[in-house]
Amino acid sequence: MKAAVLEQFDAPLAIRDVDVAQPGANEVLVRTAAVGLCHSDLHMMQGLRDVPLPMVLGHEVAGVVEAVGSQVTGLKPGDHVVGCLSVFCGHCPVCVSGRQVLCANPEVKMAPGVAKRLSMGGKPVAQNYNLSGFAEKILVHPNALVKVRPEIPLDRAALLGCAVITGTGAVFRSARVEPGATVAVVGCGGVGLAAINGAAIAGAARIIAIDLLADKLTLAQTFGATDVIDASQVDPVSAVKALTGGGVEYAFECIGNKTATEQCWAMLTPGGTATVIGLFRPQVKVELPGTEFITEKRLQGSLMGSNRLTQDIPRLVELYLQGKLKLDELISQRIPLEAINEGFDAMKAGTVARSVVVFPGVGGL
Repeated sequence: MKAAVLEQFDAPLAIRDVDVAQPGANEVLVRTAAVGLCHSDLHMMQGLRDVPLPMVLGHEVAGVVEAVGSQVTGLKPGDHVVGCLSVFCGHCPVCVSGRQVLCANPEVKMAPGVAKRLSMGGKPVAQNYNLSGFAEKILVHPNALVKVRPEIPLDRAALLGCAVITGTGAVFRSARVEPGATVAVVGCGGVGLAAINGAAIAGAARIIAIDLLADKLTLAQTFGATDVIDASQVDPVSAVKALTGGGVEYAFECIGNKTATEQCWAMLTPGGTATVIGLFRPQVKVELPGTEFITEKRLQGSLMGSNRLTQDIPRLVELYLQGKLKLDELISQRIPLEAINEGFDAMKAGTVARSVVVFPGVGGL
């Protein structure tokens, strides 16, 4: 099969012929229909994580089941599925407590280089996030997949597996934004736009979008932002406080940036909650004034929207089919696998919300 392979850091991905194994007893082989380009992939390409090479990246993926192992009971060939990096075992103490997104059981969440699913010229190719979606096929544990209704196009469904479940889940599950609340979202990329959309669905009365790029702020209004702040022109903390008369109840950091996180904290009203969604470089530390903790402000993290995968993705599909969840608007461009490096160039330039690699002819695309 064709795959985009990371062979060295700070270099373009290489389109190679990669071999994929047949499914083991508890594995599923999926023909890829679409896969989104995520900033996490770019971080890997830039060497911000210590991972073995060569590796196939890509984790925001949807496709059609091609074959299943002998122990797989919930999926069958022909099913439309969404893949997600928050694969879970379902029986460890973390899973049974209801926080399956935090599952770290090596039975299913294998470290890069452990799974022997991909190879090239007889030599192993590492699987990224137990998915490796930048390829014509993926071989994964069934708990990394969720079956979806065929009514949702698979290029839109792919976005549910990362950007959308992360942004909406941070609103619905991590922060539990209630109707009438005031919300600020810092960073209006794919995850930030999904958080804005989620806040609108949750019934927030005021949703303030903050970014450095005017085009992204315009797009944020399409997703439900009631106000926009260009942080390249004004101090966002002062602007938020002026708009709200003192601060917001909920702030979401969607970049992975020290300054943005500290700004989210500073723009909270007493008793407010700042939720960090963005992925930081390993050495980054956040500094907050200790005296403000007495105001009962809270700072929390959110991993993949604190999702419960098998519940949340079907619910998001329904919201899309009802016209409430905006997926069509999130896709800036559809590109072939051979143009994947141009897609990452557009990401670096900040000119897209989401680029999606599509594989024509799979699942109706």
